[in-house]
Amino acid sequence: MLRQARLFDGKTTTLRDSVQILIEGNVVSSIDANGNPPPADATVIDCAGRVVMPGLIDAHWHSIFAAVPLNVLLAGDPGIIYAASTAEAERTLMRGFTTVRDLGGPVFTFKQAIDTGIIPGPRIFPAGAMITTSGGHGDLRMPSEIPTKDGQLSVGELLGASAIVDDIGSLKRRVREQLLQGASHIKLVGGGGVSSPRSPLDMTTFSEDEIRAAVEVARDWNTYVTIHAYAPHTVQRAIAGGVACVEHAHLMDEDTARMFADKNVWLSTQPFLSMEDAASQTGPGVERVKQLFAGTPKVYDYAKKYGIKLAWGSDVLFSPQLTPRQNIMLTHLSNWFSNADALKMATSVNAELLALSNLRTPYTGKLGVIEEGALADVLVWNGNPLDDLRLIEAPEKNLSVIVKDGRVHKNVL
Repeated sequence: MLRQARLFDGKTTTLRDSVQILIEGNVVSSIDANGNPPPADATVIDCAGRVVMPGLIDAHWHSIFAAVPLNVLLAGDPGIIYAASTAEAERTLMRGFTTVRDLGGPVFTFKQAIDTGIIPGPRIFPAGAMITTSGGHGDLRMPSEIPTKDGQLSVGELLGASAIVDDIGSLKRRVREQLLQGASHIKLVGGGGVSSPRSPLDMTTFSEDEIRAAVEVARDWNTYVTIHAYAPHTVQRAIAGGVACVEHAHLMDEDTARMFADKNVWLSTQPFLSMEDAASQTGPGVERVKQLFAGTPKVYDYAKKYGIKLAWGSDVLFSPQLTPRQNIMLTHLSNWFSNADALKMATSVNAELLALSNLRTPYTGKLGVIEEGALADVLVWNGNPLDDLRLIEAPEKNLSVIVKDGRVHKNVL
């Protein structure tokens, strides 16, 4: 039981004072005013007026890639890759992120290790391999691997990081293979990217018919497709093809924004503002990420103007030094939103996006809120993030209690 709490429930913009929260098993069983005695066998945490809120949700994370330098990843040694990712999973949880939506990587057995308690880390909603055409973002083959010989898979494909397809039949097969392994959603790569040096941002991969074919397979499995896309024509083609969500879209124009709103499509994007947010980029990636910096304010202005359904994610990549900026990427939202609305986006709103997984959701229970019957993911802060959002930038100092799935992972009170 948590007593003497000031509750931010993830949905409202105000705090509820002097409450106590009873957790039984892995769910919140009751929320009421202080005064009722705790059960005789309860562990009691006195919050002493601290702010209590739901665990944070990152809607665009790469559990395997976030802390692994690109040169190490391309070498394909699973030992060092999973060792680095295991250490980062615990650090992610200790930053207050109790759930992440994974947007590409060999994460299925890694998720299993977290779910069974072998290693600590956040819940993972996995996409599995990023599915791309030849030449798209995610095609990181070395020159020696081109052209493909007799159907031989590249290092990245063997690792499960990507799947390269160039016809509808292969595309459907790769989508089904990710779902067979436990994918909660499917990620297509619609164009070029920042960290793929040979795939410029302006290029487009899949045709509208191909996108529609992937969407139909996902629907047959009662889930959805999200797509990586930056350029306006790439985003518009994806929306026309029926995707439920677009990742990034930093280069979109006003016509594209209207299309998001008209088709009721989610936008999952990141508030990239400076090279501090993308310090792992080198070579062509530096110039490309500068285009994202220029586009970020426009994306948020369009989203607010047209009422686009908006999710927040950090998309930190390839650097253990950069991953601590996950919290800072969240506080960047204060450039466009109130502190309360920024925290709502990283809790209950992101949870609405997760719910698109429908019957393929890997977890039973409500996320992103503190209410009766919800999964017990709870943070206790030293200070009030609704008044000062930047205090969440230092979770090692300001985050005193972390509860995930009813289990206490940190308690310094």
